[in-house]
Amino acid sequence: MDQQERSSAEADGTKERGLVHIWQAGSCSVTPERLPGWGGKTVLQAALGVNHGLLLTEGGEVYSFGKLPWRVGLEETCTTSPILENALTGQHVVTVAAGSFHNGAVTESGVVYMWGNNSAGQCAVANQPYLREPNRISISDSETNPLLSVRILQLVCGEEHTLALSLSREIWAWGSGCQLGLMTTTFPVTKPQKVEHLAGRVVLQVACGANHSLALVQCLPTQDMKPVPERCNHCSQLLITMTDKEDHVIISDSHCCPLGVALVDSQSENHVSCSSLDTLEGKSATGSQSEDCQKTLVEDEPAASESDVTSVLSNNDGQEDSGISSPGNVLFPDKKAVKENLKNLSDHPLSDSQEKSISTEPEQPSQEEELTACLPSPPGVSTSALNSLVVSCASAVGVRVAATYEAGALSLKKVMNFYGTTPGELGSQSGSPSLAPEGLKDSREEQVKLESMQGKKSSSLVDIREEESEGVSRRLSLPGLLSQVSPRLLRKVGRAKMRTVALTPTYSGEADALLPSLRTEVWSWGKGKEGQLGHGDVLPRLQPLCVKSLDSKEVIQLSAGGHHSLALTAKSQVCDDGGVWSTAAGPDYSLFLVDGEDFQPGLYYSGQEETRENDSPGNSCTKNPTLLVACSKLGYISSVTAGGSNCLALVDRNIMGYIASLHELASTERRFYCKLSEIKSQVLRPLLGLENLGTATIVQLLQDMASRFSKLCYLIGQHGASLSSFLHGIKETNSLAILKHSSLFLDSYTEYCTSVTNFMVMGGFMLLAKPAIDFLGKNQELLQDLSEMKEESIQLVEVLNTLFFLPIRRLHNYARVLLKLATCFEVISPEYQKLQDSSSSYETLAVHLSRKRKEAEYTLSFWKTFPGKMTDSLRRPERRLICESSNRGLSLQHAGRFSVNWFILFNDALVHAQFSTHHIFPLSTLWVEALSEEAGNVNGLKVTTPEEQFILLSSTPQEKTKWLRALSQAVDQALRGTSDLPPYGSSGNIQRQEPPISRSAKYTFYKDPRLKDATYDGRWLSGKPHGRGILRWADGRMYSGMFRNGLEDGYGEYKIPNKALTKDDHYVGYWKEGKMCGQGVYSYATGEVYEGCFQDNMRHGHGLLRSGKLTSSSPSMFIGQWVMDKKTGYGVFDDITRGEKYMGTWQDDLCQGNGVVVTQFGLYYEGAFSNNKMMGTGILLSEDDTIYEGEFSDDWTLSGKGTLTLPNGDYIEGLFSGEWGSGIKITGTYFKPSLYDSEKDRPKALRKLGILAVPADEKWKAVFEECWHQLGCENPGQGDRWKAWDSIAVALTTNRRQHKASPELLSRSHAQTLESLEFIPQHVGAFTLEKYENIKKYLIKACDTPLHPLGRLVETLVAVYRMTYVGVGANRRLLQEAVREIKSYLKRIFQLIRFLFPDLPEEGSTIPLLVTEAKRRKSFCSGKMDSRSESPEPGYVVTSSGLLLPVLLPRLYPPLFMLYALDNEREEDIYWECVLRLNKQSDTALLSFLGVQIKFWPVTVSILGESKEVYSLFNGTEEYVIPNTKDACFASAVECLQQISTTFTPSDKLKVIQQTFEEISQSVLETLQEDFLWSMDDLFPVFLYVVLRARIRNLGSEVHLIEDLMDPYLQHGEQGIMFTTLKACYYQIQHEKLT
Repeated sequence: MDQQERSSAEADGTKERGLVHIWQAGSCSVTPERLPGWGGKTVLQAALGVNHGLLLTEGGEVYSFGKLPWRVGLEETCTTSPILENALTGQHVVTVAAGSFHNGAVTESGVVYMWGNNSAGQCAVANQPYLREPNRISISDSETNPLLSVRILQLVCGEEHTLALSLSREIWAWGSGCQLGLMTTTFPVTKPQKVEHLAGRVVLQVACGANHSLALVQCLPTQDMKPVPERCNHCSQLLITMTDKEDHVIISDSHCCPLGVALVDSQSENHVSCSSLDTLEGKSATGSQSEDCQKTLVEDEPAASESDVTSVLSNNDGQEDSGISSPGNVLFPDKKAVKENLKNLSDHPLSDSQEKSISTEPEQPSQEEELTACLPSPPGVSTSALNSLVVSCASAVGVRVAATYEAGALSLKKVMNFYGTTPGELGSQSGSPSLAPEGLKDSREEQVKLESMQGKKSSSLVDIREEESEGVSRRLSLPGLLSQVSPRLLRKVGRAKMRTVALTPTYSGEADALLPSLRTEVWSWGKGKEGQLGHGDVLPRLQPLCVKSLDSKEVIQLSAGGHHSLALTAKSQVCDDGGVWSTAAGPDYSLFLVDGEDFQPGLYYSGQEETRENDSPGNSCTKNPTLLVACSKLGYISSVTAGGSNCLALVDRNIMGYIASLHELASTERRFYCKLSEIKSQVLRPLLGLENLGTATIVQLLQDMASRFSKLCYLIGQHGASLSSFLHGIKETNSLAILKHSSLFLDSYTEYCTSVTNFMVMGGFMLLAKPAIDFLGKNQELLQDLSEMKEESIQLVEVLNTLFFLPIRRLHNYARVLLKLATCFEVISPEYQKLQDSSSSYETLAVHLSRKRKEAEYTLSFWKTFPGKMTDSLRRPERRLICESSNRGLSLQHAGRFSVNWFILFNDALVHAQFSTHHIFPLSTLWVEALSEEAGNVNGLKVTTPEEQFILLSSTPQEKTKWLRALSQAVDQALRGTSDLPPYGSSGNIQRQEPPISRSAKYTFYKDPRLKDATYDGRWLSGKPHGRGILRWADGRMYSGMFRNGLEDGYGEYKIPNKALTKDDHYVGYWKEGKMCGQGVYSYATGEVYEGCFQDNMRHGHGLLRSGKLTSSSPSMFIGQWVMDKKTGYGVFDDITRGEKYMGTWQDDLCQGNGVVVTQFGLYYEGAFSNNKMMGTGILLSEDDTIYEGEFSDDWTLSGKGTLTLPNGDYIEGLFSGEWGSGIKITGTYFKPSLYDSEKDRPKALRKLGILAVPADEKWKAVFEECWHQLGCENPGQGDRWKAWDSIAVALTTNRRQHKASPELLSRSHAQTLESLEFIPQHVGAFTLEKYENIKKYLIKACDTPLHPLGRLVETLVAVYRMTYVGVGANRRLLQEAVREIKSYLKRIFQLIRFLFPDLPEEGSTIPLLVTEAKRRKSFCSGKMDSRSESPEPGYVVTSSGLLLPVLLPRLYPPLFMLYALDNEREEDIYWECVLRLNKQSDTALLSFLGVQIKFWPVTVSILGESKEVYSLFNGTEEYVIPNTKDACFASAVECLQQISTTFTPSDKLKVIQQTFEEISQSVLETLQEDFLWSMDDLFPVFLYVVLRARIRNLGSEVHLIEDLMDPYLQHGEQGIMFTTLKACYYQIQHEKLT
């Protein structure tokens, strides 16, 4: 409660909350008095024992009063004024419980304290008769490891036992007696134990009677139902019995297990009579005497039935249960009988198992909600009346009853020893407080959310599931079905022919988690002598058993008295203006809190009139609850408690109307629930049962409405229950459900309203009126009453309409009450704000929903006038009319004179209707704009749709404005989706100005020839697909990607189903104006894959085509140029099956022009091709250097003039014919060249190789052209440089954007590279070396990412190069081609770079070094400072290879070097042999063998990595000693030279050679200690030594690679000379004559 209010109240001195009133039980005329000696503290909860009581105050303190024999010093006296329990101070207690003579309390943290009488172990302590002070009890779950202490929510105490409900919704019990529900016979139980029988179920509340226990359990979700077994799994009886009578068969399925558990050793065969049961007073009941047994049972129990008049498991919903002692009904026939007729508390505590199969009573159709058709039993039914009823029933029931008793009797014998004792004093207690106070309630909500509803399944649950399914079926049964057969069996035997719609609420799990569940069952156990267990017999139960008759009765609160039980249900039998909302049970009486006239609760009493002096049958007991007069004067009672001889009520004063408003809300909500339930059972269910309701759609809508109604009804029921428990608690506004969970309520009402308006629009109520007239016509009064319409003669349609819109009125009431509550707070307080906001959100929704209703009514009246044929096709449940042009306010421009154009605007489409046709334009793809006046289009509106564009002319400017606004709003609404709820709490009239031009929508084309019947889903711009979207054609084609102006444009994915192969063709790549254009990958259904360029849907440009997998029939690969879908230009074709590779020109998919073919067998052909064949002049080389030059006519077929040269130089000239390799006819001359011919070194043909091949510059033109195009140039070198830079920037950013969508494609370093590339290098002023370095850096980065045009170019070139020279292409004859190709790449890329960086000097020019940069370095050869005047201006030479080889060569190195290795194989073998032989020698031997002058022998040698000095004198007087080592001399130089294999570019390799020379020089200078000039003669042997010791395997390849690719300007410089030395060494080693 708000602080300010509280403080002001305290200032007045009036305590307004939790005032304690107490009075003597047993009389209806007493006046409750204030508790003597009690000060002003607010009491939250009270509990009463037989002679004492406990009070719990707001501060969490506990006070005791009455007889407290366990307290030291108070053993004999009776304390009237409450005493504080000091032991509990500081422990914030949240709930207390009192048993007959013991007490319990639970703290905030869930810890239990017990004190008082412990004679039966009920305080959970062993061997102490009394606990004088509250003592902490430890409850721990042994199943958890480590042991966890269990937190408790609720505690209840009986006479000799205590039950606790844990936070995890399990019951723990201790004390003595079968009422513990534990599987044990050793009492007392002093260590709290879990009641395993209910483990896994969600227990909502527990209650204790003197010696019986009750639990309220949440039903299992329906999907958990198991198939129903045939036999009971406890007592092994058949669950379904059939009994033959002369003329009919009784099938019964209401088997009720007598025990709840099978007791040890019980055997159902031994039919022992139950004569020892004192309840049956010596009569034997065996099978043959079933009818007598039934009578006996009734006759001998009058005392029980009358002394505990309200021994009720109170039935919740007015269905008269004709079973005896099953929970039944009670009437209140005193002077307020009409009003407070509670109808629902029975006075027959006898057996209930007969409820479902009594043949004399019609089974009522709705277990849940039948109200009016019930037959209330007369007040005070006498025993004889009962008898006659029983006798008449016996024929139907007898067989089963007998069976039940037979099975039960024998097992009872075994446990008589601790069951037989009759209770001495009827201990009293107050059940529990009906529900835990508010604080716990929240934790309970949390808990229920946490707990899964299912929990662990316990083995005893079969009956319940069976019952629950039966409940469902019972609701389906026809009204007044006269049958003694339960409906479930009917359904099993033969399904009734009717439309079944279960009106069980479609319980939303959400609501069940946040509010008290109504899907509950009552389980009871303990002693049942007085029928207090509700199982229809008087047997005790060792374990919890479900009370079947209370299934699906929506019980929400249990109270247990001394020997009777009360169950309060959600409907609490509300009558005209009152209903029970809280109960309390004493030893022999009951108390009820009933809604009074002005919402002030009335207190009713029923039971023993006088205080009980003897056990005489109740000649002085009230059979009907009687109003205790004085209550209205007390104030607002929030809860009542019943004890032994005393009753206690907690009362609130109504300060500022706060309490009254809360009571009003609760009371009206409960009544509202009853009203809804009644509509459901009296109107909705019969309607659903009707035949011929019209089309399937109508039926579906009705069912939909019914299920939403049920859902709403259930929510209201839950809310009513939650408000009742709210009133028992602290009453903080914040915990009101309609505040806390407002969205749940708002959504349920909105959903319901939607379904009702949909039903209405389809003319549902009109259709219903006809078939419904039969049964609703008869019940006019009922209908008028329910719909609150007073006038006579109203149409049934109107009544139904009002009836189903009734629930929506409730929203206004919520808003009003919340507003009332808000006025109780200061305006600035948060409570006020919250209540105010909620109130306005309910009010807003109410207004919004009434607007929805009006729209539906307007639409319905439109459909009535609209021509029939079109109505059928246009009428939809969700469709609402906005406006239409029947007033001729709108016409079509350029329409014919006689044409009729009618425009109808719905909330989802604009319909253009003509005489007999109409066209529907969905609003989500409709664009509307007003035309300007000057164009002569006065009052014109231009409407654009994807396939049409038309102009509407309106008659007046006002009409134009009206339509423009209506269209814009409707389009905007359609785009925002149908959930057009007002934003809660804001005003609903704010409209957006106009809908966006660009939007997302779905559309199916109907006209456009290219797109007919295709569906597009994606972004639009003014009537055209624009942006990302998906287009699906009817024939299965699909495009997903970017659109522009209605056409595919940008990146996209396209699938075309191939019917023949049942696979898809699949294209991923770029599009332009609806066609494939640019880079893409096309995977054909045949398995071929093309990667490359497209233009106009054709392969055009550079591309790679893979056919077949390696394993398939004809795998091949083509990479090269395509023109208009054909291979044309230069291309490489790898025919993997034949092991041939063709490199040459193509035309129209054929090899045409010059080309080269190599095969895996080493054949090499170069020459002319025509029509895919070798035709014309060519050169053919075989592996062994046999050469043929001349004419060819077909593949490998010689035909015509030619020359055949043999490996040894002999040759034949003449005419050749035949296929190579299979005998060739020759007509010609044989020549043996003279041995002295100087040309012998190399055959002529080998010198000419490459002349007939495609020139290197002609290769891969398409690749370079593509790159130029990307830079925005038509032809190489022509175009605007800045445009090129823009193109680069665009390419990078679009690619980055595309990858941002899927970041996994981009590594972080890649992303950084891209960012750094977005800056364009700028150059101003003279070109310096620094700028050159910058360009070099830029190139390295650009070539690192394929997203940059240059990077893409390099990537493609690398791919084609590898494609050409790997595999079959690794043929030594191709080496020169490969080198030429690289040089050509360099030249062409250099051209590109000079275009981008115009200041870059041309090939071979020099960048002058600045003076600082020209570091004056010693010349290697002279050793003096290099200052010769005649040397040219020092500088850096710009070459394409210097700039580009570092980027290109590392990527091309493997295939290139492979070719070098193959070409030099023979030489290198000879060289390697020498190297291996010479390396066997020791250092000294080798040095002297190579003729190295001794003065150059090193002073230090490296032995095992350490340098050792070696002394020598030149005079010869002292010996020069080198230990006999290997690899110790010039080690650093050797190591240096070995690195030549790890570098790629010639310039790097040359640097390595240079460094090697410097290392040699270094080690020699250490020896000579003077300036020294090398001469070649001195140097060569030393270098030769280093080369030998370096042992480089492929030295020949390295040498030739450097020679081929080094910059020409280096040849005469220092590096050039050094390289020549290395080359000389290589040849020297080959020709070394080893001596």
